[in-house]
Amino acid sequence: MFRKRHPPAGAQPGTLVINSHAPKPEIRVLEYSADTLAEWQADDPRQLEQCLREGSIAWVDVQGLGDEAILRAIGKVFGLHPLALEDVVNVPQRPKVESFPDHTLFITRMARMHDPHTAVSEQLSLIVGPTFVVTFQERPGDILDPVRRRIRQGKGPIRTVGADYLAYAIIDTLIDGYYPILEQFGEAMEALEEEIVVAPEAGHLKTVHHLKRELLAIRRTMWPLREALGTVIREGTPFFSDAVQVYLRDCQDHCVQMIDVVETYRELAGGLMDVYLSSVGNRQNEVMKVLTVMASIFIPLTFLAGIYGMNFDHMPELHAAWGYPVLLGVMVLTAVLMVVFFRRKGWLGSGRSTRPDGHRA
Repeated sequence: MFRKRHPPAGAQPGTLVINSHAPKPEIRVLEYSADTLAEWQADDPRQLEQCLREGSIAWVDVQGLGDEAILRAIGKVFGLHPLALEDVVNVPQRPKVESFPDHTLFITRMARMHDPHTAVSEQLSLIVGPTFVVTFQERPGDILDPVRRRIRQGKGPIRTVGADYLAYAIIDTLIDGYYPILEQFGEAMEALEEEIVVAPEAGHLKTVHHLKRELLAIRRTMWPLREALGTVIREGTPFFSDAVQVYLRDCQDHCVQMIDVVETYRELAGGLMDVYLSSVGNRQNEVMKVLTVMASIFIPLTFLAGIYGMNFDHMPELHAAWGYPVLLGVMVLTAVLMVVFFRRKGWLGSGRSTRPDGHRA
């Protein structure tokens, strides 16, 4: 499901594999304190050194992983471990948390809807330091504008606490971004179920299989993310305070809820496949029933036509004046009686079948 870019076998640890199609990094900085706010774009990674000053928190957002020199320069400014930078660049990584002496690496995935049946995701890596958070995204554009607005407007405690709370706010927003995706998948499955019951088509089975793969991708994100959050909560890291770990427990609870929803939807998707197969089977049975009834009606008619189609001289009915219309009348009457019989048995049309006790069902 994920095609990971990785260094060649035997490569030195910390080797970066840059995708030739990846966009060039764009560096946006949001620096704030309880009373100050500055937002600017860095054209040179060396400008980021001012983000290390005390008394303020800096959110450095790097969008794009297409330039190794810039990424290594950013890593040098913030003292990023080579293995941490390797995990950031060599995507996709399994959601996880890694502790280093000068910072903590938190890897997760950010998802957005592409169409009603497809979600696109990308890796988002957070480097949490004493007074900074560096986020690395695969491409420009994200769902983190609510966090930026909270910082700009000073809503809540985000501008009065440390960098670990900013990291929590980003992680929480990424997790919450999966809720509307699951809601759209649920609505799509409900609509698909109605279509399958009314008029199943071959394309429905392909759509159900696609939805199951999308749900599996979300599960592969939520399950290790829950484990990563549990690791921070149980073992702790120097860069996540006890006060923020309380909020991380809420994030972990959201992950558990989403895993339950994903499992429920996957079972529903499996049920939709059964409904599709049942609906197709029922339609085939209806067609076969109609064909069987038609064949059964024509069997006695063919028998009568076969008898009087024989060329024997000593068949008195052949020379009767009313033989032909009488034979046609007998054939029509036979067909009508068989149709009435089939309807009374409930084998044809809306007729009701007869129970063994003689009463009509």
